[in-house]
Amino acid sequence: MFGQALLAAATLAGSAAAGTVLWDGRFNEFNSSADLNNWSWANQVGPYQYYIHGSGDVTDYVNLSPSYKNPADTASAQGVRITIDPTAKWNSDMWRTELIPQTSAAIASGTVFYHFSISRSATNAPSTAHEHQVNFFESHFTELKYGWLSGAAGETNPNLQWMVGGASKWSAPFDPDVWHNVAYEIDFAAQTVAFWHSTGADALVRTVAPVAASASSNGADWHLGVLRLPRSGYDSDDAEDWFFSGVYVESGDITTSVAGPGERASSSSSSSESTETTTTTTTNVSTEQSSVSMTTPVPLTLVASLANYA
Repeated sequence: MFGQALLAAATLAGSAAAGTVLWDGRFNEFNSSADLNNWSWANQVGPYQYYIHGSGDVTDYVNLSPSYKNPADTASAQGVRITIDPTAKWNSDMWRTELIPQTSAAIASGTVFYHFSISRSATNAPSTAHEHQVNFFESHFTELKYGWLSGAAGETNPNLQWMVGGASKWSAPFDPDVWHNVAYEIDFAAQTVAFWHSTGADALVRTVAPVAASASSNGADWHLGVLRLPRSGYDSDDAEDWFFSGVYVESGDITTSVAGPGERASSSSSSSESTETTTTTTTNVSTEQSSVSMTTPVPLTLVASLANYA
């Protein structure tokens, strides 16, 4: 009987598998942001390329902490705070701090989902009077933008916007201490993109259906971070902080749970987190009407307790 119970538990746990994680940028393998310095063009190690930043130390622009992640993202040990300031200039007058996936995985073909959560604080708040390009591809076929957009009427804009080819397809207020969970659904073959979104601990929902896009990438041109354009008469020396967590790219069925795929981070990384398996929600998006399959894997403690029935 115990063997049957274990088999059932294993079956349930296996059924929780979502899509295939092609590239994992969740910072779980980092001791600190200084690990980014291990990467160079001659030594391409780790999950990120780190070369778009200012002249200061890495901790001037990138810092890691459990307090920098969405609390609902239990598969991440920590999140990242990305800072831009007057020293964060790279080959221009733009303020830039950006990380780029270091991978040979197929993150730029077929249908893939680029996941991340994004937030800000009232401290070092991003300017509403400047255009910010956030988590963008170099061709800008899809990206987030924040603040006043170049050429727009008015002086400020408090909204976070999802853009396709320079056109806004979705927007929402970017209030402090609110986590926005995002997935870009990119079909490189069909040349379409769709937008998945939620806030806080809520599961992702396809908020914008697929729209036509000139989707192209070489797998090393998606930028996690922020580029701020200069604007005469509005520039200042005030630093800005941006927070990200749950960064990964997957194929197959999308993981809609903000907890993310995989197991919870070790308690050694965050005292408030557990080592038990998380609940994963997956959605099959291959059909015209999405079907949602919710599965709950068996926690390790429950598997152990089944020995009582031996």
